[in-house]
Amino acid sequence: MFSKSRINEPGPKQGEGETNTDATATRAAAPTAKSAVPDYAAQAAKPKAAVSVLSTDLTITGNLKTTGDIQIEGTVEGDIRAHLLTVGETATIRGEVIADDVVVNGRVIGRVRGLKVRLTSTAKVEGDIIHKTIAIESGAHFEGSVQRADDPLNNGSKAPMPAAPAAPAAPATSAATSAATAARKADSGS
Repeated sequence: MFSKSRINEPGPKQGEGETNTDATATRAAAPTAKSAVPDYAAQAAKPKAAVSVLSTDLTITGNLKTTGDIQIEGTVEGDIRAHLLTVGETATIRGEVIADDVVVNGRVIGRVRGLKVRLTSTAKVEGDIIHKTIAIESGAHFEGSVQRADDPLNNGSKAPMPAAPAAPAAPATSAATSAATAARKADSGS
């Protein structure tokens, strides 16, 4: 594999003299479980992926999902899930937007869910916003409701609907069926 050259190792500091030991010899003399991993692996930071940009002439029909950042300048007809989503001034999104950070400069038709949501002065949103924190600049157009939630990324803030009751095991008589249908209509207000 790779070996570390003595050229890259720091020399003795002033006042230390020649008592400095060779780091490579020390590692070889005292092997540990960590020595199987090269030194450069611990030092190398994972590079952050570049922002994905969808240009103004691009139209996407379908859902987008990433753990990275997306900047939309074109049109997306579908749901988007990302870490950071920036909706450009020329962009139109028809679908649900879910991201940790959402910055809307363009148009979104659908629900927006994010930990931090920001509508700039050029934003046009038609749909509900579920957020942890929100900022709406003067001049932004918004039609819908705003709801704060501690965890807005978790499939909305509503509790799941209870399951429908199971069908009767034995077939009911026609009189009992008519009575049950009438009772259901009365309960639902129809």
